[in-house]
Amino acid sequence: MSVKRVEVVKNSYYDSVTLMLVSREISEMKGIKEVVVAMATDHNKESLSVVGLYDSKLDGATANDLVIAMEAEDDSILQEAYQKVDELLKKKKETGGDEEYSPVSLEGAFEYMPDANLVMISVAGEYAAYEARKALMAGKHVFMFSDNVPIEDEIELKTLANEKGLLMMGPDCGTAIINGAPLAFANEVPRGDIGIVAASGTGLQEVSTIIAKNGKGISQAIGTGGRDLKKEVGGKMVIAGIKALQEDPATKVIVVISKPPAPEVAKKVLDVLKEGSKPVVVDFINGDPEMVKEYGFYAPTTLEETALVAVALSDGREPDIKIPGEEQIKRVAVKERERLADGQKYIRGLYTGGTLCDEAMYLIEKELGEPTYSNAPLHKGYELKDIYKSEKHTVIDLGEDEFTQGQPHPMIDPRTRQKRILEEAKDPEVAVILLDIVIGYGSNEDMAGALAPYIKEAKELAEKDGRYLSVVASICGTKDDPQNLDEQQKKLEEVGVVVMPSNVQAVRTAIEIVKGK
Repeated sequence: MSVKRVEVVKNSYYDSVTLMLVSREISEMKGIKEVVVAMATDHNKESLSVVGLYDSKLDGATANDLVIAMEAEDDSILQEAYQKVDELLKKKKETGGDEEYSPVSLEGAFEYMPDANLVMISVAGEYAAYEARKALMAGKHVFMFSDNVPIEDEIELKTLANEKGLLMMGPDCGTAIINGAPLAFANEVPRGDIGIVAASGTGLQEVSTIIAKNGKGISQAIGTGGRDLKKEVGGKMVIAGIKALQEDPATKVIVVISKPPAPEVAKKVLDVLKEGSKPVVVDFINGDPEMVKEYGFYAPTTLEETALVAVALSDGREPDIKIPGEEQIKRVAVKERERLADGQKYIRGLYTGGTLCDEAMYLIEKELGEPTYSNAPLHKGYELKDIYKSEKHTVIDLGEDEFTQGQPHPMIDPRTRQKRILEEAKDPEVAVILLDIVIGYGSNEDMAGALAPYIKEAKELAEKDGRYLSVVASICGTKDDPQNLDEQQKKLEEVGVVVMPSNVQAVRTAIEIVKGK
């Protein structure tokens, strides 16, 4: 018989990463069955209901209130765990999380670093626009990691940035590399002559890391936030980024990456690109490449091809890109497929990167001719009825707002994906679990190590049921990243994961495995 306890601490704000670390440490205590230490956002309240920890105390709680909810084997364990939470949070307040001076306001930061010309903003979405406006008015470029910012604020901020000749990267901007400095989720890649403008964080990461693996480097990688090419925003920062790269003497080749823009915005972007003289590669992911080709630009259809075309142009070669890894994919798929039981026929993708997720859905639908269900589907009608329950071929974007409100991004916190791996393993129709492992700055310090025990357990669950569960992954990163690509690959392979060199090759491997099943 277990015991539960829920406490609400009014007006006590902590950032989501701190709370994730506290939750993770408490969850490792012996006798703890469930723990949630989070801000009382609507999403987190729903999550508490799902795990059976909702209490009437939460009815009046707001996003500024801290909730500590636990289930343990007995009262003594529960009491010890609550004392531990208190100690960890007090330690955080006392240390401030950093030995160096940390200004408590943007104005204080300007005084502390008067020569800084870029401000990174990562606060709750409701406050982000206010801080960004102050930074722009002070003549600073802005990188806004914050999400849940109204599009009206984005339009206003980007209009202001255009007027002042500044970059307003974001909101919900996951990645950039400016003058060699990686921002937010980014990778350690060499400096070079390929410039990237991307309305896609993991798209930028995948392309930049493949460029690095092929011996080339990045001049600048400018993120814009995923909504920049919507009709309402009008591509303001994509166009500003393109113009900056056109004028940059260190940039030889320009790469543009995004989901398909609004048609009128696509034309504006392509018209601006046409004004320049540098070779251009455009990947409107899952879009129609013909419009791009009509302008005389290269229009690859996958992120890997985009990177390889850019590498060829940087070398002064005419691109002639064949599908990479075709023979290896078929060889690996045959070995995996022959181990499956009758009835195993579906792919379940559990992604942390939105663009990698989209690329997976596009390829599955194209190659298998079957719909792919998702919390963020490519087509209307394929939305999951319950985002926590898969249907047929399902590919989930765990980085979408419904999973991240009030808690860390899944590239940081593996818990949502850990639980989902075990759930998918129980489905007798699942043949392949497909994963992206995104490493680099900002990401979990050991994502492969965090997932490996759960993958091993998932395979054991299937085996006890007379099935074989294939797990296929790709690692978006480099050997120079803090986690080290080779070390991450080794940890995955030790528990039987098939690791492919790119997302495209991983998806195509999963497709080959289920073909005919």
